[in-house]
Amino acid sequence: MFSGNTMVPLLLFMLLQETLADEVYLDISNNVIHANMTGVDIVDDLSGNVKCVVGDLQCFFHCVEFNITAWFSGSSVNFEADVNNLTDKIVYSFSENGGKCTLYPCKAKIILPLITQLDGGSFYQKEMIFIHSARDSCPQLFSSSYEVSAAFITVERQIIHNIMEATQLEAGGSKHYNLRVLSLNVVSVSEADHSSLETNSLIAMEAPQLLPQNKSTIPDIWLPVEALKKNSIIGLVSYMRHSQFQFGDGVISSMVLRIEVMGERLHNLKNPIKMIFRILRHTNMGNDSRLQCHYLDEHDLTVPGNWWKTDGCETLNMTNNNQTDIICNCNHATPFAVLLIREEISGIHWKILSYISYVGCSLSALFTALSLVMYVFTRKHKMDYSISIHVSLSGALLLLNTTFLLTEWGATVKPDWVCVFIAAFMHYSLLCCFTWMAIEALHLYLLLIKVFNTYYKHYLIKLSLAGWGIPGVIVAVSLGLKDFKQFYGVTQLSMANTNQTSAICWITDESFFYSLTLVYFTLIFIFNTGILMTVASSICKMKQAFRSNSNLGGKAEGKTRGHPQMFRESCRSGLTMLGLTCLMGTTWGLAFLGSGYVNYPILYLFCILNSTQGFFIFLWICLSAKKQRKRDMEVRMSSSPCKTSATKSD
Repeated sequence: MFSGNTMVPLLLFMLLQETLADEVYLDISNNVIHANMTGVDIVDDLSGNVKCVVGDLQCFFHCVEFNITAWFSGSSVNFEADVNNLTDKIVYSFSENGGKCTLYPCKAKIILPLITQLDGGSFYQKEMIFIHSARDSCPQLFSSSYEVSAAFITVERQIIHNIMEATQLEAGGSKHYNLRVLSLNVVSVSEADHSSLETNSLIAMEAPQLLPQNKSTIPDIWLPVEALKKNSIIGLVSYMRHSQFQFGDGVISSMVLRIEVMGERLHNLKNPIKMIFRILRHTNMGNDSRLQCHYLDEHDLTVPGNWWKTDGCETLNMTNNNQTDIICNCNHATPFAVLLIREEISGIHWKILSYISYVGCSLSALFTALSLVMYVFTRKHKMDYSISIHVSLSGALLLLNTTFLLTEWGATVKPDWVCVFIAAFMHYSLLCCFTWMAIEALHLYLLLIKVFNTYYKHYLIKLSLAGWGIPGVIVAVSLGLKDFKQFYGVTQLSMANTNQTSAICWITDESFFYSLTLVYFTLIFIFNTGILMTVASSICKMKQAFRSNSNLGGKAEGKTRGHPQMFRESCRSGLTMLGLTCLMGTTWGLAFLGSGYVNYPILYLFCILNSTQGFFIFLWICLSAKKQRKRDMEVRMSSSPCKTSATKSD
């Protein structure tokens, strides 16, 4: 299992370096390696699945010159090692066999130089295993750091070319390399094969087979003769797993295939490369999804995300029983795959919705700021609780609209912490808006449904602690986990049928967004909708009772109520419900109607109503303040003023 001059990929991290003992216990059984030190447990099943249990931290453990046969005769052993604690690594030296192992923390500043500064030489296969071992050991780092992923892809491609160049082949010969995580076929196109074909002909190539059971998924490949020189050396690579190529652009549904020609870059071909990928019927494929040929743009890895592109590739579908044959015709050679993608918003609608959002948010930011100014300069010692809550919601919307206007700008600014700050602050503002919407509903329930005249000690202070404090705790905890997972930063939004993207500062992890933000809003939406329905029912009952009393009075006087008055009251009730809907944010629930597919009417309604929410709340505050002044005037003009208890009124 271990041999001289081999590398053993293992996963390890240490929480406190000083607590590691200089004694290591090694157990090998059932093709699984268990290495145990004080507080550290490493498991490697030799198939790329590595695991370490030291909290939630990860690292890369690498051994060289490890000759186990000289001293290991059983299934387990206990041996001593000299431990050298350095700044960025820990080195274990074993006196029994002269072996040496090094522990590297899974941090970008440590792993990145390991990948980019390989010493080369003639050990290309070992270098390939080394970089893949580092990737298997640090999956969280590689999935969160585009810089490390880009360096990995670049170095891997260079190693493949080095192996192709070092391979000695006869004309028309081939050689197969099995590198654990990928298989490489190096093929030489002889001058005779090249001359026997016409210029517009295609040469069939055989992709390497990883496992016997994967034979049905191996794509068929044809290369155009015009793209190949006489005695060309071609490299065909099949990957055991495609997690290294999963960048959130879509679900990779086929084998990832790489095509390389030594010393040449195939692009802008007149006759395209033809590939047929056989894909089993996808269980998650819906009406809003499709299978499409993509290529990995290795020559433009400077911009994070959207590395899988479609330009230059044509997709044809052929359904056959339970599988689909995807025919890809591409005019260049890079890594290829078939991705299951969801329909995105088209470019023209994207621009229109963006303009609506920016104009609406600008108006909302202006009017929410006016709401705050009005509140500061016109408030009294005892201000109506309802207006104070409305203004607090306006403040949260002001923060949200302001940070939203900065999201695209922040994605272009260095250093990176600026974008992280904007994303975290917008997340905080959004959660504050949702929380204050829930407080609006709670206050309305206490005001109209439960009881009219009730006094709560420090009522506004308690509401403010909830409205501003709960989101603050959530965002603070999320930022505190940045060493484990970076949840905020640059996020790429793509448009349908194009390679255009829009970089914004927002939540980078979809699972974090859905598990926290969406669940948080869903609970508040259900609560607010229930309150809104209860209030609507109560208003209807009060209107009906008032109408009945008015009709009785009208009959006693010999006259009935006119239809214009009823129409005006109906309009007033409708506007009241619209205002309450805006206050409690139930218009945000339109997002549920548009989930799963692109529904443009719902998207336009969502953008218009929610981007202008601050403007509508400003109008509501103005009307509430007018009613408050009218009540105060009536109290002052009353000939017999009476003392009233502190009440919460709308």
